[in-house]
Amino acid sequence: MEKFAHFLKKAKKISGVIMRPVKKVLGVFGTAMLCIFLIAVISLMIIGSAFTVYVVNLMEGTSEISLDNMSSSYATYILAQGEDGEWRTYDILTNEGEKRTWCSLENIPQYVQDAFVYSEDERFYDHDGVDFQGILAAVRDIIKGDKRGASTITQQTIKNVTGDDDVDGYEGVARKLREIYRAVQLEKNYTKDDILETYLNLVSLNNNIYGVQAAANYYFNKDVSQLSISEAACIAAITRSPTANDPIKHAEKNFERKQYILGKMLENGAISSEEYEAALVEEMDLKGSMVYISDGSEEDDTSELSAYDNFNNVSSYYVDAVINQCVEIFMNKYGITWQEAYQKLRSGGYTIYTCVDLDIQKQLEEKYLDYYTFDEDGDTDIPQSAFICMDYQGRVLGVVGGIGEKESPLCLNRATQSTRQPGSSIKPLASYSLAIENDLITWSSQFLDAPLLFEDASAENGYLVWPVNYSTSNTRTGWTYEYNFTYQCLQRSLNTTAAQIVEMLTPSACFDQLYYKLHLNTLALYQNGSTDVARSPMSVGALTNGVILKDIVTAYQIFGNGGQYYDSTFVSRILDNSGEAVYTHNFIGEMVISESSAYVMNRMMETVVSSSRGTGRAARLDGVELIAKTGTTNDWKDVWFIGCTPEYVTGLWVGYDIPADIGTDISSAVIWKNVFGDIAEAEELKTFKESGDVVQRQYCTETGLVAGPNCTSTSTGFYKRTNIPGVCSGNHIKPELDTSKRIVIVTDGVDTNEYEELTGNHYTYVFNILSDGSY
Repeated sequence: MEKFAHFLKKAKKISGVIMRPVKKVLGVFGTAMLCIFLIAVISLMIIGSAFTVYVVNLMEGTSEISLDNMSSSYATYILAQGEDGEWRTYDILTNEGEKRTWCSLENIPQYVQDAFVYSEDERFYDHDGVDFQGILAAVRDIIKGDKRGASTITQQTIKNVTGDDDVDGYEGVARKLREIYRAVQLEKNYTKDDILETYLNLVSLNNNIYGVQAAANYYFNKDVSQLSISEAACIAAITRSPTANDPIKHAEKNFERKQYILGKMLENGAISSEEYEAALVEEMDLKGSMVYISDGSEEDDTSELSAYDNFNNVSSYYVDAVINQCVEIFMNKYGITWQEAYQKLRSGGYTIYTCVDLDIQKQLEEKYLDYYTFDEDGDTDIPQSAFICMDYQGRVLGVVGGIGEKESPLCLNRATQSTRQPGSSIKPLASYSLAIENDLITWSSQFLDAPLLFEDASAENGYLVWPVNYSTSNTRTGWTYEYNFTYQCLQRSLNTTAAQIVEMLTPSACFDQLYYKLHLNTLALYQNGSTDVARSPMSVGALTNGVILKDIVTAYQIFGNGGQYYDSTFVSRILDNSGEAVYTHNFIGEMVISESSAYVMNRMMETVVSSSRGTGRAARLDGVELIAKTGTTNDWKDVWFIGCTPEYVTGLWVGYDIPADIGTDISSAVIWKNVFGDIAEAEELKTFKESGDVVQRQYCTETGLVAGPNCTSTSTGFYKRTNIPGVCSGNHIKPELDTSKRIVIVTDGVDTNEYEELTGNHYTYVFNILSDGSY
């Protein structure tokens, strides 16, 4: 026992010696392992804390998503009314070419909703914005080598709303975290229906088509409510890969995806097996163009609209004018800039009802594409031109702003944007009509074709003899010193008569008529030392800035509608995306001159065309009355023809964009007839409505007075009941004029004796232009 105890003691001592280094080694290893473990834990805590801080910071910097105003970012439809009275799409105005039309969920059939839900997010109604079960399934598939998306409809909606779509690297991770956070928050603030409605209106469906309503329209020319189950699945199939699954370009790929979607709908009880089978074999009648479905009725054929078969072409001049008018309306209504108003218009989902006459617009466009309209040889090296047509309540029915093919949207429209000198086309508005209205002149008042005499320090000898007349070949004709009746002066466009009438009225009165009553607001009251309140601008149209074709044609309405001025418009009303009117045009006229004055002017302007000496005789129509006034500038840089028929008010301008001599062989009357003659001769109305306050009387062609019993030479004139000339006494002896001397009509303030002494003209004929023409 003692030996055994001694052995144990010795063995214990030996083991102690042996274990001492082992313990030492194990102690060091344990400590190291413990340190590694603690370092790992601490590192994980630091990383976790940093990640938590990062996520918190990321979330704090991530704004929540609002779906409240999403319906306001959609296509604006520009509508035209066809002959059948139905409103059709004339053009579509979108944000950067995107085609969008908002549709509320209640108007989207359940099977359309189901096609998207069961193909894109089968557990949409069960999750809270993020489908973690779907994420695990996606991870499992990725491990197997398959690629599968796990984004819910809520997450896809967020991506579509925000445009936040980074995929790779750090930004991809950050975007996914923001998306998850936003998805959870979105589901707290909005219902599933709110989210699904937004998704179905934002989803990209290729060809710049966004949303199921626009897709139904583009691919099938239908309203979304008219889609079949098969068509709904066809559209939903585009979503996963819009380009690859385009049903028009890649029908087989689309069908494969559609078959999968129909299977999921059947699996989830959204359709019956019979509906499933029928949808699989239904043939797709695909269109690939946008039309407007006004009320869910029969589809509209875009080929009937103007000159366009679809809406991928450059917009027409009419559409451009509509856009510019709407932008101006928005600027005034909301107090915003042009660019802000334009952006609001093209992305606000508005519906614009235009005044266009599709047939007239199409014919005008065709005429302006044909160079033979303007040159008998079809020469393309010719000046530019513009044309506009409206009715007698200011509705613009057609407009073209240039010859040849229109190259770009919102390019220069010479009918609505260019200011040019009107020449003699200003005369009926500025002088003749106002003098008739004030009973200063009649149809047969007599005017001596002689110039006015003014004191002018800049002129030779301090006196100015003005104006001269011009022939249709733009040559000075001087003065004939003959008497002419008012209507003859107008038909021959004598500058001397216009100047004399302005002298009667005063330039100030003429300016007020044009600027304040006829709204020619390009006239200059005072501009950089110049003013249009002067003899030359009011007499012969030598304006500071010129006028716009649209504006002067609008003013000419008064000669065909009984003296009323209506603001011209391309737009009758504008509705916002909720159907509320934001603009309605006021079709209420303003009486500028009396009905009787307007009709006397109407009859005088008829002679411009019907008379062999009329400047507009080349435009004469077959079977339809035409009243008109031509206009030229004395340097032949602009020619005009303003023509009114019983149904239409029209205007033509010809000239170079940078004013230059266009040559005297260009006839505005001939071109006007080439452009509009066929349209005018097809009118239902053939003659203008007469005025009960205007009477016809025989007048003496010697004196211009109502013919008496001793008058052997008479003609018929038109007179206001309030201003009928006296009866001719039969004394037809005219004072003889010594035409070998200088004959002028002296204006107020001129000392004729001094004038004769300075000029050597010993005979000055002083004519009282306020007389009634009697002898």
